[in-house]
Amino acid sequence: MSRLGELLIRENLISIAQLQKALEAQKKNGGRLGLSLTKLGIISETELTGFLAKQYGVPSINLAEFEIDPEVIALVPPELAKRHQLIPVNRTGTTLIVVMADPSNIYAIDDLKFKTGLSIEVVVASEQAIDEAIQRYYEKSNAMDTALEGLVDDIDYESGEGDDAGQGIDITKQANEAPVVKLCNAILLNAIKQHASDIHIEPYEKSYRVRYRIDGMLYEQAPPLPLRLKAAITSRFKIMSNLDISERRLPQDGRIKLKIGKDKEMDFRVSVLPTLFGEKIVLRLLDKGNLQLDMTKLGFDEAPLKDFKDAIDKPYGMVLVTGPTGSGKTTTLYSAISELNKTTRNISTAEDPVEYNLGGINQVQMNDAVGLNFAAALRSFLRQDPNIIMVGEIRDFETAEIAVKAALTGHLVLSTLHTNDAPGTVSRLLNMGIEPFLVTASCNLILAQRLARKICPECKQPVEKNVAALVKLGMKQELAESISLFRGTGCRNCSGTGYKGRIALYEVMPFYEGLKEIVLQGGSAAEIKAEAIRCGLQTLRMSGLKKLAEGITTPEEIMRVSVGD
Repeated sequence: MSRLGELLIRENLISIAQLQKALEAQKKNGGRLGLSLTKLGIISETELTGFLAKQYGVPSINLAEFEIDPEVIALVPPELAKRHQLIPVNRTGTTLIVVMADPSNIYAIDDLKFKTGLSIEVVVASEQAIDEAIQRYYEKSNAMDTALEGLVDDIDYESGEGDDAGQGIDITKQANEAPVVKLCNAILLNAIKQHASDIHIEPYEKSYRVRYRIDGMLYEQAPPLPLRLKAAITSRFKIMSNLDISERRLPQDGRIKLKIGKDKEMDFRVSVLPTLFGEKIVLRLLDKGNLQLDMTKLGFDEAPLKDFKDAIDKPYGMVLVTGPTGSGKTTTLYSAISELNKTTRNISTAEDPVEYNLGGINQVQMNDAVGLNFAAALRSFLRQDPNIIMVGEIRDFETAEIAVKAALTGHLVLSTLHTNDAPGTVSRLLNMGIEPFLVTASCNLILAQRLARKICPECKQPVEKNVAALVKLGMKQELAESISLFRGTGCRNCSGTGYKGRIALYEVMPFYEGLKEIVLQGGSAAEIKAEAIRCGLQTLRMSGLKKLAEGITTPEEIMRVSVGD
């Protein structure tokens, strides 16, 4: 790489003056020449990578597009990766594929051969991309690494196989040992730091892994957990959630309150499920501080937001929010409730579970063990002189029937359903056994929603568009020709994914008169959808294409979360 400047000048990619400037920056800040050149904007990362690939006759790679297996990362120690500016990306048989900034560094290749016992195949990427990958795959696991240090020395284990491993020792005592406590705390704190929405702790026959759901996608965390700690970690989380540690055959649900600093609290909703090789734990992070209740900031467009506000401002009727698990239904309902929360109104909610505590609202936690389900709570609410009722989910005919009756007798009812789109909700209610005339009389509006990942603002770059592909996606030809497309190249801010944060796509369907006629005549979901679009419905795909045209997300995300009309 000492000849890099000379070679770049020879290829007319930089000038002598630019090289001098980069050398001065290198002398001042350290690092390699290539990094100084890209940081100063003298040459782009893509140009430099392409040049190096051509110069050394090796392929180039875009690290942001790769999700590297933790087992491959574990083959190369972090100190070796940092010293030689490299990262392993794949292993095929006895060959390890390694990304390097300097493919001519034979000392690094020899070090790797000696350390791994594998033959090395080199590909090239820019120093900045390798730096970001090293930070993503090595440095982010530091808290876990520190927590794992000393576990073997500090705790005595008995060998064992399968689900009974470790049952010969006092599991409660082991679960409260300092190293296990530190490890469990590190798992929770790492999730908060990475803005995860869920934590999955999963036991398998020969491995025990942790995955975080970040912006709707699951990412495996390195290093994997020691398999022999399975019983201790499970027991520790059960103790923190006030669950029965002796019960390993049935699912259990609990809650953890974690105090962070002086004035911040984080809630974790805990679900424990017995699987073939032990108990799987899923924790959902509930951060009230991040709860966005301003409806204008959720992703609503002006016209659909007006329709939604008109529907919830009515004194009676039913407003239904639909979508799969994790699509932001609860946030939308809480936003609506917050808008309606006035001292002159009595608001009661039946939830399973209560995710966030809201002041001035009577929130009831469901408890099937004692017979307190949605239907029972709804009956009680109607004797409590309510103005507004929120039901966590309509799951069966009994709950649906009481909700419809409440909506027809002067109450505003807000609830959720699991359906694919707004028109499909009508078919779901009819399928439950609700009469068509009751559906048309009680429903004010149905809203379907999805969450799409937003392009990272730090590494957002314009990309070449394929007009034909955009038209196939559902965009009008004129719009497809006029818009600019963007993509995240991957950076430290987004952990190399190119995405940061999420935005909601909405399909808001008021009950137009034409729709009521089709429902009463027994029309299909397709006929209901066609009529709704004719009346002005913006479908999920249309909402997504609007966000695409605004440069907020990518075509891949729109295809992932919505279907064509």
